[in-house]
Amino acid sequence: MRSFKPLKFILILTLILSACTDIETLKVEIFETSANGSKLKSISESDSNDAASSIILLPDEKFQTITGFGGSFTEASASLLNKLGPENRKKIIDAYFGDAGARYSLTRTHMNSCDFSLSNYSYAPIEGDVALEHFTVEEDKDDLIPFIKDAMQASTEGFKIVASPWTAPPWMKDNNDWRGGKLLPEYNESWALFFSKYINAYKAEGIDIWGFTVENEPLGNDKNWESMHYSPSEMTNFVRDYLGPRLEKDGHDVKVLGYDQNREHLKEWVDVMFQNEESSKYIDGTAIHWYASTVDYFPQELQYAHNKAPNKYLIQTEACVDAEVPKWQDDAWYWSKEATDWGWDWAPEKDKQLHPKYAPVNRYARDIIGCMNNWVDGWIDWNMVLDTQGGPNWFKNWCVAPVIVDPEKDEVYFTPIYYTLAHFSKYIRPGAVRIGFENSDEELMVTAAKNPDGSIAVVVFNQGTDAKNFNLSLNESAVAIQISGQAIQTIMIPNL
Repeated sequence: MRSFKPLKFILILTLILSACTDIETLKVEIFETSANGSKLKSISESDSNDAASSIILLPDEKFQTITGFGGSFTEASASLLNKLGPENRKKIIDAYFGDAGARYSLTRTHMNSCDFSLSNYSYAPIEGDVALEHFTVEEDKDDLIPFIKDAMQASTEGFKIVASPWTAPPWMKDNNDWRGGKLLPEYNESWALFFSKYINAYKAEGIDIWGFTVENEPLGNDKNWESMHYSPSEMTNFVRDYLGPRLEKDGHDVKVLGYDQNREHLKEWVDVMFQNEESSKYIDGTAIHWYASTVDYFPQELQYAHNKAPNKYLIQTEACVDAEVPKWQDDAWYWSKEATDWGWDWAPEKDKQLHPKYAPVNRYARDIIGCMNNWVDGWIDWNMVLDTQGGPNWFKNWCVAPVIVDPEKDEVYFTPIYYTLAHFSKYIRPGAVRIGFENSDEELMVTAAKNPDGSIAVVVFNQGTDAKNFNLSLNESAVAIQISGQAIQTIMIPNL
């Protein structure tokens, strides 16, 4: 994104308003979701000429290639789908993966159990089974695997899956516990083999794994639920000496993403992971989460990570409205600054300003746009489906998902978060390249990408309560557009 140049804006706006013969009307399709009730609603361009601002697309300025957008397959979500009637189950899966839905292209799942599982379990339950002869994904065959297979069937273009372990089986750890602790050095080879066997087991079910993160939240979670700790050097060395060589030996073409926690610690991790060719040989990129703040997307840290490893992936792998029980059929709440997160109660005093009350839609829209404009190439939400309590979750770590269900009544609620995510996933496709723009209105957040088919997707977010008019221009064409107050728009420009 370039800084705005007033003289250029005045020139273009003058040309537009004077209706010069060499300025054509830009052909667009506009879809809007807003606090006034619109949900991916198709709207017309504005007939007003009193636009107060301008967005100028700069397609020759090219940035990162987009890997995809999506959400996560969890046992919690899968088990809820099993409790719904077949019509609602299909409705949800089609809404996420079907051509008429959000068309998710990048997803995540957990290896072994996580907090959004029904219980603690491991694919290697037999203590001392160093060769993993008893390795099995049988636990996933009732819910998680059928969910993924149904999604695959619904998806025309397919999607990538990133798998993440929350912990090794307790018998491999120094504290013999699901929570906390570290991998014992004598099990480094067994734990690396675990990843390889997981790929084979899922492939036998007809499911390809695109990538791994080495460990979900290696800094831990205060031993609340499944976790295992690594320092930056410990994780880097494990990938260099064990995981990378094992995957290579077994012929697995799979991406490995390091770190996988909050952005404020990015510098210390990428400095170690990408310090030289040897350390980074098997590390294909960095995974991040958003839980360090409800208002800051940490642009400086994202830029630093990109500059440290400009040819590596930088993927957001987890985000959710945490520490909240979902609001049922209450769209207004998702647009209101009433939500709180873990940091509202538990953050150190010096970090309290990072965790004020927030509007869930605002947080999602700001974060995805902010991430895209700072080199992030993939963005993955957490659970796709939760119940009215914000579970099931064996630790009772309640959270919100884009789709909430009441399995007892077989009812489904698509929250405004679902539509917010769809503004990106549905229209910005894998292989798209983010392009530059100039935006004269600091109150509008903007990002843009050119898709492989030549179409351009422009996402505009107006978190203010007043509608705004702006002119969108590309080359010698322009169009006047109005965005409602508290609204997100995706503007599609076809490849003509």
